[in-house]
Amino acid sequence: MFDIDCGMKNRVKELREAKGWTQTDLGDAIGVQWQTISRIENSHTRIMPKREMPIADALGVTPDDLYRDPEDIEEPTSTVALMGFVGAGAQIDPDFEQTPPEGLDQITLRIPLPGDMIAFQVKGISMLPRYDEGDVIIVWREQKRGTDSFLGEEAAVRTRDGRRFLKTIRRGARGYTLESWNDHPIEDQELEWVGEIYVTIRANQLRRMTNQIERQGGVQGQLKLKTA
Repeated sequence: MFDIDCGMKNRVKELREAKGWTQTDLGDAIGVQWQTISRIENSHTRIMPKREMPIADALGVTPDDLYRDPEDIEEPTSTVALMGFVGAGAQIDPDFEQTPPEGLDQITLRIPLPGDMIAFQVKGISMLPRYDEGDVIIVWREQKRGTDSFLGEEAAVRTRDGRRFLKTIRRGARGYTLESWNDHPIEDQELEWVGEIYVTIRANQLRRMTNQIERQGGVQGQLKLKTA
């Protein structure tokens, strides 16, 4: 019987969870099924060479970081502007939005992010079981593709009258229909902006992550919610 070198146990699960990804998310990023990611994470041996670089690239680390003691790693950090709330079952009253271009707060995370990202904090529960109140979604500041290409996808949206929602986008009879898990659809909407979700940071992850979100000023409470 051979001894297993536990020192070679990989850190894929830890790094994946720090990024806010599921096994399916990582699998999609490198072109394999989630079961393959599960086997890799539960392994006590080195990752197959052909998988190392794709996994490292997807997680924003070096191949060595997949095994290195966390205390020896200089974790990548990113700062993103918190632009306010996005409503999941509640809408943001535009009369109370005074968001400066630099955002209401700066969020520092120990994950690498591309430039031109912004963040919103989820308010409301109608997107359960996918999103909880207090989750933070990181989205592209500028809409990268046509609105119709988002049909059937969840995204942050801003309607023509200034409301922000976290909804699934559908084609409606006149305009677009915004759907969520346990709320009535919002029909016949004109969309001014669609924010493609890059990563979701769960509320409980924010408490567990080594580098907690550092908030400055606590001005989020100035925004006003009302029932959708």
